[in-house]
Amino acid sequence: MTASPDIVGVWKLVAATTTDPGGTQVAVPYGPRGMGIVSLTSDGRMMAVLVDGRSTLPDGAKRDYSSYCGNYTFDGRTLVTTVDATANPERLTVPQVRKVRFQGERMILQPPPGEMNGVTVTRELTWEKISPVSL
Repeated sequence: MTASPDIVGVWKLVAATTTDPGGTQVAVPYGPRGMGIVSLTSDGRMMAVLVDGRSTLPDGAKRDYSSYCGNYTFDGRTLVTTVDATANPERLTVPQVRKVRFQGERMILQPPPGEMNGVTVTRELTWEKISPVSL
């Protein structure tokens, strides 16, 4: 058995996609200039902040934003966070489950499928480690 990749540290968002069941990209979460940081500690705490980083948005557009923190577990393939603080009250105490895979030095998190305009879609968030030490 091989050891799980080390997820402890600070990661920055480098890409985000939303695809339909056929694999066609249908949206870019957090806009064309998505910004995000996730910090995972060695004692099982995490925090994540993601936002559409454009300085201005088109008229009528809303700025995508997400933040939460909590205790996490990681088994090498699945990251589960029990949320204890969040910008979205619907997430409070609800486990946030993310499939995890690695491509080289990058970590790709995949939340459970969701619905967009009546179609089931899959999101992927690609992260690059910027520090082996958490915040």
